Amino acid sequence: MLGPLVVRSGDREVAVSAPRQRIVLTTLLLNPNKVVSVDRIAQFVWDEPLPPSAAATVRTYVMRLRRVLGAFGAERIQTVAPGYRIRIEESDTDLGRFLAHRIEAKRLAESGDTAAAVRELDRGLMLWRSDPFVDVPCTRLHDSEGMHLAELRLQTLGWRMDMQLALHRHAEILPELRRVVREQPLHEAFVGRLMLALSRVGRQPEALGLFQRVRADLIGQFGMEPGPELREVQRRILRGEDEPVAIAATPPVEVPAIVDTVEIPMPAQLPPAVRDFTGRIAETREVRDLLIDGARAERPASAVIVTGAAGVGKTSLLLRVAHAASADFPDGQLYASLEGAPGSPVDPACVALHCLIGLGLSRSAIPEDDADRLALYRSVVARRRILIVLDDVCDAAQVRPLLPGSGESRILVGSRRRLAGLDGSSTVVLRSLDERTAVDLLTGILGRERIEAKPEAARAIVHACAGLPLALRIAGLRALSRPNRSLSETAQRLSDPPQVLDELQIGDLAVRAALARVYDALGRCSRKGSDLCKAFRCLSMIPDHNIEAQTVAVLLECSVGHAEELLDDLADAHLLQAAGGGHYTMDRLTAAFACERMYQEELSGSYVAALRRLGRNGYPADLPVAPPGPLPI
Repeated sequence: MLGPLVVRSGDREVAVSAPRQRIVLTTLLLNPNKVVSVDRIAQFVWDEPLPPSAAATVRTYVMRLRRVLGAFGAERIQTVAPGYRIRIEESDTDLGRFLAHRIEAKRLAESGDTAAAVRELDRGLMLWRSDPFVDVPCTRLHDSEGMHLAELRLQTLGWRMDMQLALHRHAEILPELRRVVREQPLHEAFVGRLMLALSRVGRQPEALGLFQRVRADLIGQFGMEPGPELREVQRRILRGEDEPVAIAATPPVEVPAIVDTVEIPMPAQLPPAVRDFTGRIAETREVRDLLIDGARAERPASAVIVTGAAGVGKTSLLLRVAHAASADFPDGQLYASLEGAPGSPVDPACVALHCLIGLGLSRSAIPEDDADRLALYRSVVARRRILIVLDDVCDAAQVRPLLPGSGESRILVGSRRRLAGLDGSSTVVLRSLDERTAVDLLTGILGRERIEAKPEAARAIVHACAGLPLALRIAGLRALSRPNRSLSETAQRLSDPPQVLDELQIGDLAVRAALARVYDALGRCSRKGSDLCKAFRCLSMIPDHNIEAQTVAVLLECSVGHAEELLDDLADAHLLQAAGGGHYTMDRLTAAFACERMYQEELSGSYVAALRRLGRNGYPADLPVAPPGPLPI
């Protein structure tokens, strides 16, 4: 495997000439004694979207591969649901022997026998003939396991050189070090080793010249200085110290690294999609195009954000797109809600822990330090093509540390707020359903016969629910559970502002609870949380909910500029809708909730004083002077 794929039986070489059979064999060999599902094998066999017959074709390839391998294939390639397992010993593959040499070298180094550890690593490195499975035509294998194995070889080579430097074999490793630095001219660890070896054989000017060339290349190409370790090597050479910085003679990666990579299970954490998903054809296509086609762009979006009012169907759309796009992310799908129990934001490091465990890492392998844990998360995600779905995001600061720094993994975000602070992200805003789509949603719950019998009542329910999918779903389920109550009676109950939110709850579904989570989040805004909550409550007092900054300034006794900021923030939380010309509107369900909060949290004296300020400033004077009940909506 460490070079062109070669299969030997005794002294005879067995030709596996079919390219896709070689892919199947390599995939199994990278997972020794582990069951690999048919779906997982298919994702490597076809780099492009899977054909409908992928599973059956994979089984045909395995049957032919067994036939080519003869007795070995029949005995070692076992059918185990949901796929296949190849049963091999560690010594059966050069990769297995290479990892075994690393393990033995680590044991010898820890016991103090550095020279024997070097010999052990020499034996392991001699097994490499070329790039791993170089003649296996699978881009996905080369981009993940192949690149990781090549990096493991380079790290092993560096580890062996560190021990050789510790044994003062400077002149012996100079030719090999020069070759590696020619191949990796900006690899600072190898440049430092070469500078160290040159200085110890009396070639300090050459070592310092090498530093200057590397520094110039780093600045010219990336605008960055060399790292602190390389600069310290230079400083010690300049000071003429006998012992420039030594590089630790310990293994750079715990063994066996590649086994950890290929044994990681494919997570499938997406919750089930909503079965009666209705409409949203354009929005679904837009999000999917941004997620899939945008990922192939020269500068893909850092995240695709779906935002909208509470209950507008963000999670339903996220899950619909994520399930449909799962085949484009063969290394799995991760899912996390970033809202805690009482509505508080979840720390990104906790989300990283959840994701790493989902990817198969043990808790003991995950750092306690938040920064180190997040760095490990990004490193693991960068080597795979994973879809990460983050729902109920509170602010951009939660998402930013979880963005993949590189690679082909993509992130899909759902938030009740606009996340303007995520550079390079794309945002899709969900609006309430139009009347036709909303009626279709009710029809899917109640049946066509019941809707067609009372079409006007159905439209009245849609209007009363402000086209909000959550409200429509609750209203439909309540009507379904009460077959003796007519749709007209349901519409009448929903049209009464004092009881509309009481009507829109069933089981653990409630429009009031969804709006309360948004409202409570306003109070957690560090700078103006109390002002935002008060402004939201006071908006229920404005006739027809035709809202503008001057009115809010009168109610709150603040400047117009401050009122404009508050209205913009409330619009960002989708508690208001911008109507143009500095005007805002509030839908009837949000207004009912604001009215409830006004009566619950404002003293009657404050209420009366606010009404009088409206009257003195030319607003309608026929509003009630005390809160006897909810205002007309």
